[in-house]
Amino acid sequence: MPDDARRPAIDKSRLPSRHVTVGPERAPHRAFLYSMGLTREQIEDQPIIGVATTWNEAAPCNIALSRQAQAAKKGVAAAGGTPREFTTITVTDGIAMGHEGMKSSLVSREVIADSVELTMRGHCYDAMVGLAGCDKSLPGLMMAMLRLNVPSVFMYGGSILPGRFKGKDVTIGNVFEAVGAHNVGDLSDEELHELECVACPSSGSCGGLFTANTMACVSEAIGLALPGSAGAPAPYDSRDAYAEASGEAVMELIRRNIRPRDIVTRKAIENAAMVVAAAGGSTNGSLHIPAIAHEAGIDFDIHAFGEI
Repeated sequence: MPDDARRPAIDKSRLPSRHVTVGPERAPHRAFLYSMGLTREQIEDQPIIGVATTWNEAAPCNIALSRQAQAAKKGVAAAGGTPREFTTITVTDGIAMGHEGMKSSLVSREVIADSVELTMRGHCYDAMVGLAGCDKSLPGLMMAMLRLNVPSVFMYGGSILPGRFKGKDVTIGNVFEAVGAHNVGDLSDEELHELECVACPSSGSCGGLFTANTMACVSEAIGLALPGSAGAPAPYDSRDAYAEASGEAVMELIRRNIRPRDIVTRKAIENAAMVVAAAGGSTNGSLHIPAIAHEAGIDFDIHAFGEI
């Protein structure tokens, strides 16, 4: 029996997208959708799924997200949904820090959450797959999912691969340390330049347990991401497989009417805090986990985090 024959039908009449796709009065709305090559079945019968990314060319953190979004869209379509991709802003700390730009960093988390909420509400999307790759974009997307409380799956874009310098693996952390070594004369101009050229050899977020990788662990610990999806580096093909599976999973959440606030309970939040503490993750977890909890209607402040 084909997969689509085994899947129970989804009642479009209970979904938000009915407001822009069903009935004679929505002919103008459907006309816009037909203009992009969608079929009548995709518009009138299938759930419409927002596939949100924080793709940009500011840094390697988010550069693989567009590729991964195509895999997520493939998964949505294979499971009977109509994917619609959109992007939002992000501020990458690796570029922003050390100057006035860092004042934009934490604010960007709120802008990400707000902009995703507005896009999802404005277009009446029924569910969301969210892909993010740098520090503030991960909590920003998770906050949006809980605020909207539509069926949602989060996926981390993945970490960068290590570089090689003088026969050893190196990361961006080594470059920061090299600046100090250069300042005291222990590293030449040429050596510093050579290191900065090889330290970040691929797409992906900073190669260390900094905020992005910490919040990637959190995404699994609170149950918004598929198990194991936070681990594979950004360039690996297995990450595309996780993205496709995430697209399929969000369709199953619609069928079962499982929403983020059903998953992200106080126990899940406490579990996430314990994972951060056990892993020695970024102290920024104490900023982001309470913010995520707040969107879920859970009272979990920095003091509760500290008790764990």
